[in-house]
Amino acid sequence: MTKQFCGYISIVGKPNVGKSTLLNTILDKKISITSRKSQTTRNNIIGVKTDNEFQMIFLDTPGIHMQATKTLNKVLNHSALSVIQDSDLVLFLLHRTSLHNQDRQVLNKIKESKVPAICVLNKVDQVENKNDLLPLIKEIDAVYSFLDYVPISAKHNDGIGDLLGCIKKALPENNHLYPSDSEEKEIPDNFFISELVREKIIRSLGDELPHETYVAVETKGMEGKMLSIGVIIYVARDSQKSIVIGHEGSNLKRIGQQTRIELEKMIHKKVLLKTFVKVNKNWNNDAQYLSSLGVGSNQDAS
Repeated sequence: MTKQFCGYISIVGKPNVGKSTLLNTILDKKISITSRKSQTTRNNIIGVKTDNEFQMIFLDTPGIHMQATKTLNKVLNHSALSVIQDSDLVLFLLHRTSLHNQDRQVLNKIKESKVPAICVLNKVDQVENKNDLLPLIKEIDAVYSFLDYVPISAKHNDGIGDLLGCIKKALPENNHLYPSDSEEKEIPDNFFISELVREKIIRSLGDELPHETYVAVETKGMEGKMLSIGVIIYVARDSQKSIVIGHEGSNLKRIGQQTRIELEKMIHKKVLLKTFVKVNKNWNNDAQYLSSLGVGSNQDAS
């Protein structure tokens, strides 16, 4: 019987270093919300890639803010750090040639965990001279002994094959935990829809709106050959509700339209998407409410 190799792999790094983009590139599908704003990855989404005898189970984590203040950020931080401890392999993702304070904080967490890790240098397509990476590698190596250092560009799919090769070498010998066609299955529909809507909110509104939105799918079902979906966008303040809706509903209409078009391309069906905005004041500081929404747990905020 052919040996099988399987393990859990977490992708960690400071916010917006490209974790979700890397995961989406590896899996060749969009399963994790990506945008330019911090803390845009909400859950530890599992993505499975099976390649012959190798099975890689990827855990995508929120960006780590060490000086988190709001309960939401504390929950996300705890979630990200706990994933490191539960992994067989960690991918430490860095941005090009610089090591910032947040990078060092994440690096120290990896050191504390003593979990085998690969250092992934992202966005190196923006580095003209690859020798510029050497001082950074030397600085990191003085803190923790990584299995490999792999330069990539997740956005342009450069170096991904080399990275997968390094990951396969590090996988423990284990039976596969998922059938080989797991990677063909989409993540739960409600979660994917809510994250897609939230991505459009963040991309559309930019810095106008803080990370104080949560999207819940209230209704979903087929009406003939059309998929009908009703979502509620929760915000923390009345002023944020006005921003999401926009002048004469322009923002909400654009968010809904962009989401609907993308969903229709994915599922090859007509979609009727109804969007509503509600205010739940201070929701992102209420650990119990966050838990009811499926974001972390009450203990995560302690």
